[in-house]
Parts: sequence; structure tokens; C-alpha cells
Amino acid sequence: MPSDPYRSVACGFYDQLEALALRGQPVELVWTDADGEQHRAMTRVADLFSDDRGEWLRLDDARAVRLDRIVSVYA
Repeated sequence: MPSDPYRSVACGFYDQLEALALRGQPVELVWTDADGEQHRAMTRVADLFSDDRGEWLRLDDARAVRLDRIVSVYA
């Protein structure tokens, strides 16, 4: 069992991320990685996807951020 299991995000938050991906507008994204280190990037939401480890947001530079690790997103 993973030490950091995925926690589902609210449907409304997922919908907001999906809208940002469709619009292709720049966002400021803040998230924490698996080690608890905080990251910040000016980027675009390229895609949303899921796998057996959870739901993910793909950034325009191909990095993937697990949705439950997102601290904030500003459009």
C-alpha cells in the first residue's frame, strides 16, 4: 500500500482545472511534491488524466502533478 494514498478532489475543483485546460490560458500553479517540497510555476494546463495512482494534471512542459497535491491555482 502506498505511503501517500491519493485523496479525491472535489468535483467543482476538477471542473475548474478542466476549463483551464480547454481555454489554454496561463496559470500560476503551486503544489507540493511527494517529499513535501513546494513548487510554483507559471504554466498552462495541458491535460488531465488518471491512472492507478490517482488523478493528474499535465503541465505544458510535460511534468505531471497529482491533483491532491495542488495548493493553489490562479488564472
